[in-house]
Amino acid sequence: MEMKERILTSAQRLVQQRGFNGFSYADIAKEVGIRKASLHHHFPSKTDLGVALIQSYTVQLSNALAGINSSQLAPKDKLAAYIGIYRNALSADCMCLGGMLASEAITLDNSMLPSLKRFFELNVNWLANVLTEGSLHEFKLTNSPEQHARAILSALQGALLIARASGDHAGFEQTGEILRQGLLREG
Repeated sequence: MEMKERILTSAQRLVQQRGFNGFSYADIAKEVGIRKASLHHHFPSKTDLGVALIQSYTVQLSNALAGINSSQLAPKDKLAAYIGIYRNALSADCMCLGGMLASEAITLDNSMLPSLKRFFELNVNWLANVLTEGSLHEFKLTNSPEQHARAILSALQGALLIARASGDHAGFEQTGEILRQGLLREG
């Protein structure tokens, strides 16, 4: 793995565990075994690192969603797989990087916010497509697919945050099940 990727991997883990404001270049330099000056060679500022980190995480999510799509799952199973992405973060004692950054949005440099917005749009658009696909036979929608998608995303982000803070993983599972069951058609 090249140094730039090692830096991004370290930064992603630190942000998902501590938040963007909870780590320094010294933390990353120590972890990857380089001097802070070398780190600045790859990412001149922490903001540059933050923008690259969001873009990298968005690509990771996009690849995960493409994998779900290529598996030819039914829409209800695609939704379950999406919930599984959050479950995996919780199992790793991490937050979704997007959710962690959103909680710190007021303190982030404005240049990071467009990438963060695109990350959330990717989530909403993918979920809306799954809900639209499933609305024919599997899901009953009481609002637009986009409105449901935003509600699902918000509920999962919140459930992850609360479960991580409280240690109540069962509460996360209940939230995921309520979201899934609440959309399913009866019969």
